[in-house]
Amino acid sequence: MGSENRVRIMIAKLGLDGHDRGAKVLASMLQSEGYEVIYLGMYNTPEMLVQSAIQEDVDMIGVSYLSGEHLTLTPILMRELSKNGVEDLPVIIGGIVPPQDEQELMKMGVKRVFRGSLVKDVVNYLNHYFA
Repeated sequence: MGSENRVRIMIAKLGLDGHDRGAKVLASMLQSEGYEVIYLGMYNTPEMLVQSAIQEDVDMIGVSYLSGEHLTLTPILMRELSKNGVEDLPVIIGGIVPPQDEQELMKMGVKRVFRGSLVKDVVNYLNHYFA
């Protein structure tokens, strides 16, 4: 990936989930693959995430959930994207997501759900998505 056309991805945690090791590992791996990563950290609201994504002009948002808040916070995130006119900004979700919730998240507009996936699976997906 050429540095003049680097893909910008924002990685964030929403809600009160204080476990961010997986998100940090993913951010580091994506950087080593040539992506520009903006790590927003923990304890964000959907509104904060969308405003930061707009300010940073990112190409994709990645949200990590480990707390079970994915069905509560993702619809708010998707509404916030729409409210701010950036509903086309792709969102991927990773972490602990029960298999029965994946289809519901996809119906909300999430591009891909990585349930306990290896980091290399996410990297492979992104490399194909942005090819």
